[in-house]
Amino acid sequence: MPGKKENGYHRITLIICIAAIAAFMLLFWFDAWSSADLAAQDMLYQSPTVTNGDIVIVGIDERAIDELGPYSEWGRDIVGATIDTLNSSDEGRPAVIGVDVLYLGENDPAIDSYLAETAGKYDNVVVACAAEFGSAIVDDELDTFAILNFSEPFEALRNAATEGHINAMYDIDGVLRHSLLTIRPDGREIPSMPLAIAEKFGKVTRPVTNEQGFWYVPYAGLPGAFDEGISVIDVLYGNIPLEYFADKIVLIGPYAAALQDDCVTAIDHAKPMYGIEVQANVIQALLDGNYKEEVPIWPQLLLIPVLLGLCMLVFMKRKVYVALTTYVIVTAGYVGICKLLYGRGLILKVLYIPIFMTVAFVGCIGFHYLQSALEKRRVTNTFKRYVAPEVVNEILKEGTEALGLGGKLTRIAVLFVDVRGFTTMSEALTPPEVVAILNDYLTLIADCIIKNHGTLDKFVGDAAMAFWGAPLPQEDYVMNALKAADDMRKGSEELSKILLEKYGRSVSFGIGVNVGDAVVGNMGSPMRMDYTAIGDTVNTAARLEANAPGGTIYISRAVADELEGRIRTTSLGATIKLKGKKEGFEILILDEILE
Repeated sequence: MPGKKENGYHRITLIICIAAIAAFMLLFWFDAWSSADLAAQDMLYQSPTVTNGDIVIVGIDERAIDELGPYSEWGRDIVGATIDTLNSSDEGRPAVIGVDVLYLGENDPAIDSYLAETAGKYDNVVVACAAEFGSAIVDDELDTFAILNFSEPFEALRNAATEGHINAMYDIDGVLRHSLLTIRPDGREIPSMPLAIAEKFGKVTRPVTNEQGFWYVPYAGLPGAFDEGISVIDVLYGNIPLEYFADKIVLIGPYAAALQDDCVTAIDHAKPMYGIEVQANVIQALLDGNYKEEVPIWPQLLLIPVLLGLCMLVFMKRKVYVALTTYVIVTAGYVGICKLLYGRGLILKVLYIPIFMTVAFVGCIGFHYLQSALEKRRVTNTFKRYVAPEVVNEILKEGTEALGLGGKLTRIAVLFVDVRGFTTMSEALTPPEVVAILNDYLTLIADCIIKNHGTLDKFVGDAAMAFWGAPLPQEDYVMNALKAADDMRKGSEELSKILLEKYGRSVSFGIGVNVGDAVVGNMGSPMRMDYTAIGDTVNTAARLEANAPGGTIYISRAVADELEGRIRTTSLGATIKLKGKKEGFEILILDEILE
């Protein structure tokens, strides 16, 4: 069963995931990065296509202004003459003429009459009108998109031609992405100029709009894409054969920077597009039926806890390369799905999921490394006093799961060692001398255990316990235990010579080694626990050591069988009765390691 620390990490992970997902959902709901997301949508969705050859722009451009004088001084007869010229040939008459100029109020009666008569002669002219929007109380409720004022052409012109509004509404970042399909001043439906022109040109299915009547415009061309360099003076002076305009849509409107009729559009944030060219793009989308519907926020909002929750769990619980692969696949996959759905007429927010994924990935990896650092520190502090450095390193590589916290059944080799004759010698020496000698022997014991990759379990007075095969599986762990025992025996011989010369007394080690299954793990209480081993295998090793004379290593038959052919032993048979063991338990003396 998982330990309390592991459960604690799981709880922390779950809390972090839930808190992060809730925060991301709030950011999504309040459209926190709306401007950046709109820009990302433009980059992903908007791309030039082939422009419609049926749409021709006749510009009120710099050439016309240079030739005919400042635009502010132009009479209405100039545009009237342009319309009259375009309609003068039965074979070259345009299907529709759109005039993107507001002619408000009466001016010169004769010229106004001429313009109206020309516009109404063939019922193929659409003229501009515009509404002013703002907040107003409508039916006892506040309407933030109410029509406050409506500007129409002078009466004769609006009676003679079709009206189309030219209102352009920018998004929050000042970019034109949507077109207002219709307006309703005084209960009348007034189509946009592009809609009025497209419906005159042919059969059009109207796009689905949002609550305010807007629809998303997929631009077909960059600024200048519809420009063929045709000026009103080219029409008036006969520079262009009238047959060129036959059955086409002709748009007349400002096409000069000085006239300040340009705007930033979704397809190009760097270069403004003239209003007449925006109308051309909208008309082409209507004629092509190229409509896109923006997916409501709720389905996208519900995607966050599902997608982000699963990914955060992967980021938290898996290795870095798995988390990175998941991050790249999900992020790139989502962007690819956005592009695919756009081609099928659906618009998703582009930037939020990649942003959330990036923040979640970086945050989870940071948390993972912090958790790993804390675990590494905890593991190092726990085991550096008990096991060889290479074992500690291996534990850190394998992760904390390798520790088997809480205890698990493991096959291990167990060694007990005790200093024979130490009690008698200590009675004849001063306390400082006793401590110095004991430290020398215990240091020797610890060095032999660590040198041979063992885990030093504990010191009990002048005795010690160690085991091999845990906390991590080891190759040749039984041989390592015997090597440690043999090193202790040889080391004690050298140390005894020194003691004999210095104090006239010597001591030796009694050692017992056994192999078998034992429960290994943290034992004790949450306030005080030890990493140790318990079980019959451990008890038998202790009994072997208790019966071993000084300078002797007792091993069990299980150890001898494990290392058959690699060690030389002398069997004592069942001559020594171990406490708690049945008759017939064989004990052997380790004489020599043959390797």
